[in-house]
Amino acid sequence: MALDDSPAESMALLPAQPGRGDTIAGKLLFLIVALLMCIGVVVVYSSGAGWAEQKYSDPQYFLWRQLTFAVAGMALIFVVGTIDYHIFRKISKLFLFVSIGLLALLLLLKLAHVIHGAARRIGFGPLKFQASDLAKYAIIFHFSRLLSEKKEYIKDLHDGYYPMLILLMTVVALVALEPNFSTASLIAIIGFTLMFIGGIRIKYLLATASLLIPIAAVFAIAAPYRVARLVSFSGGEKELSYQVRQALLGLGNGGLFGLGLGASKQRDLYLPLSYNDFVFVVIGEEYGFIGAMVILLLFTGIFVCGIIIAKRAPDLFGRYVAVGVTFAIVFFAFINIAVASHLMPTTGVALPFISYGGTALLFNSLGIGLLVSISRYRKKVETIERAQALLESKGGVS
Repeated sequence: MALDDSPAESMALLPAQPGRGDTIAGKLLFLIVALLMCIGVVVVYSSGAGWAEQKYSDPQYFLWRQLTFAVAGMALIFVVGTIDYHIFRKISKLFLFVSIGLLALLLLLKLAHVIHGAARRIGFGPLKFQASDLAKYAIIFHFSRLLSEKKEYIKDLHDGYYPMLILLMTVVALVALEPNFSTASLIAIIGFTLMFIGGIRIKYLLATASLLIPIAAVFAIAAPYRVARLVSFSGGEKELSYQVRQALLGLGNGGLFGLGLGASKQRDLYLPLSYNDFVFVVIGEEYGFIGAMVILLLFTGIFVCGIIIAKRAPDLFGRYVAVGVTFAIVFFAFINIAVASHLMPTTGVALPFISYGGTALLFNSLGIGLLVSISRYRKKVETIERAQALLESKGGVS
């Protein structure tokens, strides 16, 4: 009598010792994200009421939308967390080519003057989403599949590295041409990080970086608004942009303990996008240094939980997905915080689970659901292994 092999057993298991750390990490991760979403609902209402009143004649407009997507995000985490994450290995190629098709469609609509300005969102009415969010997760899924299934020749330049590089650069170029240079750069970093941990030769990555960095630098200074951001960041106090100046004033107003809930001064139509890209400023102003540190600790907790889940993942696909999702969420968070604190030039990167934005929250919820699924699936694999060992000890397996 023999047990059927699970999908995870068809791939190389990681050298992780059985234990409850991964399961605990999954539950803790769920609680951290739930807390971040609750903070997001409160802060978005506090920071966006004035803007909502001005734009939509309803101070609660952002509140109800953020609350709706937060509830939907929690439901998505629960649903995805209960399914087998290997489903995303099977559909990774479809995911990737759909995302490339949508990015290309956006550029065509822009060339046809159907879309004016930045061609980033696609869809109808309230169901619009940023195609780059889909592309980011498509890269994570498909690269995880390639790195796990083609391990025997992944270090080969022509059969391993070049195909992955072409796919990554196609996505990055399409996102950069929207234009969305900051998100394109972050997707590139995520892709190269996965290739690095997946075993791609470091000399290939360094050679590519030596070519891409100058190209990226030229592209960055090709647009006047990006040059203005760089000047604002690298110049003195007189060169600070209005947005950065207001952000620093807000963080300074907060002091150690903050001004209190709803007491932010900068949110009242002084700080643009106070409910989105610069929501961390409102947190720092209303809850002070202590509140800002709590946010940093929560995202650090996501990082630690994600790494524990990746380390104990039952297979290489799960490991790479866990690393990619964790890195994407935490990296985006710390970039947003660094921009709000004037430690980096201004970019359009939102703070995951807190900034206003529905579909971005849902995509990140999908990622967290996958981490929870990977942590739960470890337990299933260990149960099968123990059952097989028990049968073998009784002579029941031929």
